[in-house]
Amino acid sequence: MITANQHTIAKPIAFEGVGLHTGEPCRVEFRPAPPDSGLRFVRMDLPGHPEVPVQPQYARADTEQMRRTILKNGEAEVHTVEHILAAAAGLEIDNMVIALTAKEPAEPRDGSAAPYVRMFLEAGIVEQSAPRRFFRVTEPVRYEENGVVLVGLPHDGLRITFTIEYEDAYRGTQHATYDIDREVFIREIAPARTFVLQRDVDMLRAKGMILGGSLQNAVVVQPEGILNQEPLRFENEFVRHKILDFLGDLYILGQPARGHFVSIKSGHATNVRFVQRLAESRRTPKRNRSGNGQREPVQLDIDAIMEIMPHRYPLLLVDRILSLEDDRVVGIKNVTINEPFFVGHFPGHPIMPAVLIIEAMAQCGGILLLDTLDNPKDKLVYFMGIDRAKFRKPVRPGDQVRFELKLLRLKSRICKMAGRAYVDGDLVAEAELLSSIVDRDSRS
Repeated sequence: MITANQHTIAKPIAFEGVGLHTGEPCRVEFRPAPPDSGLRFVRMDLPGHPEVPVQPQYARADTEQMRRTILKNGEAEVHTVEHILAAAAGLEIDNMVIALTAKEPAEPRDGSAAPYVRMFLEAGIVEQSAPRRFFRVTEPVRYEENGVVLVGLPHDGLRITFTIEYEDAYRGTQHATYDIDREVFIREIAPARTFVLQRDVDMLRAKGMILGGSLQNAVVVQPEGILNQEPLRFENEFVRHKILDFLGDLYILGQPARGHFVSIKSGHATNVRFVQRLAESRRTPKRNRSGNGQREPVQLDIDAIMEIMPHRYPLLLVDRILSLEDDRVVGIKNVTINEPFFVGHFPGHPIMPAVLIIEAMAQCGGILLLDTLDNPKDKLVYFMGIDRAKFRKPVRPGDQVRFELKLLRLKSRICKMAGRAYVDGDLVAEAELLSSIVDRDSRS
């Protein structure tokens, strides 16, 4: 049974074939990956085996007629990744390495995501120790372009509504809504096959596309019916496949999504641009100015915190930001008996280490400091010094620590803050913290 924790595959599994568009041979190997590493492609055929992470910033959205999803990191590209990503999303696989010997993964002779689903289930899906982090739509996000409309709405789950309209094509107008979970994906979405209008086939091949396409891995649609011997698998197979494609493109967020997503006539290029707009909407919330020129305070949940801070389990020690202002931040840390440091500190008498109380306090301050920047993902906050540290009461399992920090001085990239930690209103620790902002890729 799929749980709220992250998942990867249990063992490597591989297959060989040719790419749908390039027609070039490729060996694809799927490998397990550790928690919080995400999905990433590895080009085994290129020097140094460069990686292409599945993240919005690596997605290409500059080609209107690309008919496929492309990820690019430097000189390394991977093409036509939507079916792999859809299968991973539908089976709730969070972490996996996809090693390729060409830029386009081999396409199973089917045209749907069902062969990938069978491979992943054959390899086995295992639960990992880290919790899943969801991308939750908290306010409407809309994207429109040349008659294409894409909307993301808040919703407790994953719902996709899709409409297609093709003139002079067999069953060219279809509409469907699905609430996606693992069982629905396997049964209703994964088997839907790629389709192409017959009038477009020659044009696409002239552009160097669908060179590996055939009636075994695509449905060819005419005005009066389909060319394939195999009948349609569903009455509305075409719109189901568009939902499959959208689900794969949505997984470029790098996280499982929660929301109601509505699409009218979108394709891979517009899907990617919409996903990039979604990602942009989740950056640190923009705060309105009040009448006195001060920005109004905001709250941040754990997903928003992880967008700002580089820390991950077991050293992400802030659970929520209750208030974030220009020069002040209030955050909390819920202390549970499951904290890894309690194993050795101390057996039979668990106490949160004082140094980790300071670390959690500093992380709250780091959020305040990074919030002053336009590009927080490109920066890190380094500790430089601690003054006047005092620890007044122990922190034990079951406590909720409330951190309050005030910015005392910010000059160039150096800042000083005063912090206090409370449990049930009682002061448990205090310190003055000196920090520096550095570039994330700095090694100095």
